[in-house]
Amino acid sequence: MSNISTPRISGLTEYTSQPDKSHYDSIESHFLLPDGTPDYLKLILTSKVYDVCNETPVTPAVNLSSKLGANIFLKREDLQPVFSFKLRGAYNMMAHLPQETRWKGVIACSAGNHAQGVAYSAKHLNIPATIVMPVVTPAIKYKNVDRLGAKVVLHGNDFDAAKAECNRLSEKHGLTNIPPFDNPYVIAGQGTIGVELLRQIDVESLKAIFVCIGGGGLIAGVGAYIKRIAPHVKIIGVETYDANAMRQSLQKGERITLSEVGLFADGAAVKIPGEETFRLCQQVVDEIVLVSTDEICAAIKDVFTETRSIVEPAGALSVAGLVKYVESHPEIDHSASGYTAILSGANMDFDRLRFVSERAKLGEGSEVFIVATIPEKPGSFGKLIDLVHPRAVTEFSYRYSNGELEKSDGKAHVYISFSVDNAKAEVPRILDDFKGAGFDAIDISHNEFAKSHARYLVGGKAAVSNERVFRFEFPERPGALVKFLHGVKSKWNITLFHYRNQGSDIAKVLAGISVPSHESDQFQQFLDNLEYPYAEETDNVVYKLFLQGD
Repeated sequence: MSNISTPRISGLTEYTSQPDKSHYDSIESHFLLPDGTPDYLKLILTSKVYDVCNETPVTPAVNLSSKLGANIFLKREDLQPVFSFKLRGAYNMMAHLPQETRWKGVIACSAGNHAQGVAYSAKHLNIPATIVMPVVTPAIKYKNVDRLGAKVVLHGNDFDAAKAECNRLSEKHGLTNIPPFDNPYVIAGQGTIGVELLRQIDVESLKAIFVCIGGGGLIAGVGAYIKRIAPHVKIIGVETYDANAMRQSLQKGERITLSEVGLFADGAAVKIPGEETFRLCQQVVDEIVLVSTDEICAAIKDVFTETRSIVEPAGALSVAGLVKYVESHPEIDHSASGYTAILSGANMDFDRLRFVSERAKLGEGSEVFIVATIPEKPGSFGKLIDLVHPRAVTEFSYRYSNGELEKSDGKAHVYISFSVDNAKAEVPRILDDFKGAGFDAIDISHNEFAKSHARYLVGGKAAVSNERVFRFEFPERPGALVKFLHGVKSKWNITLFHYRNQGSDIAKVLAGISVPSHESDQFQQFLDNLEYPYAEETDNVVYKLFLQGD
């Protein structure tokens, strides 16, 4: 997390990947450049997206502009008929299919915005559509696609299995596979956003466009057009720290595959970039900014403040990156600069809003989360609050260890969160004030273990031998938790457990397990066989202070 951006790789035309010409088989020769690759300027300008898509407006972000000292605009792709830019690419590819293949139908593997884009396009073009989704897909997602008239096939426990079934059905029945990003017509469809932007915003003052990156279709299409017409405009991608396949690929000079990806911004959670999108990104992407979950939550709040609309996490990625870029470059005079963020989608699960609200203040730097150790004696709590005053306290929790209340030198451990104007500037001063008062204090605003689990646990420490603590991520599906508990039940005692529904497809679970040292190898085998992402937190400072027995 030390670097927030990566400089452009060499130059505009120096790249190492060789294009896969099979991507270009369906493209007529007059749309190809002399080297055999697509002429995206022509493909974009002749796209057929406006049969179903809106030319979305650009909204001035008045509050963000004032806060950051720049001219900021929001490109409203959340206002498309399916609330996402994905409709552009899906429709453009399907509208270019020859009549002799249309009657057979199309197929796609997706449980998100691409699925709705394909289904909506198929309905308009009167093409039979099949959408393959994992069995674990929430009902609301497959019902939305079914409502649009597509046939939904639920297959497999994950996207790898669903994608394999999609390919099998495509080959067996002669269906045309509509990929979510790695196709020239899909890329060109997304590139029409760039055409609109240069009509809607003063080109001379426009300095940068911020674009979320998943597989790379959106940024490749927008960048391909912008760099041909207005090459002075920077194309800046935004990814999350835990789903940054494109950034790592550009740094390495070849596509890399992530073993796991964070799923909070699920619309951009892609393990490997597309081949054609990667080739284009090597030419047109200037920088990639990485952001955290908390920063995305703050961006969702920013968008709501500006528009009174709620975008999904991936839809707010661009805004999170824009804010981080401006704040991280104080050496630049932003006052005369125009920055645009593309709001890519607004298919937000309502149940996630509680989590977003809780994390937004941390993400925008208007709240800090501190653990303090104070003497267990009268007056200590009052002294602590005096140090925080007049800041508004948003959470105050107290834990104690067994027997410590009877000791004259006992210590109390306190969680406290409170509002600040600027966390980056104020936290060092606050910690110094605590130290001056004789209190040990640690800023845990970026401690995921504390924010997701420890703050909600009550009851103090427990004397448990051989306890190890892990954070797991489970798919929210029937049987997932049972699989885990049965695996542990046969061998080891569960000493701590915390689960909290966050309105996502993925559940976060904290588990303490008593594992004798001579069974460590067996336990590691259990973890490997579980096939769920996990992180050990036994050495986490918050666990040691609040939950680990003496």
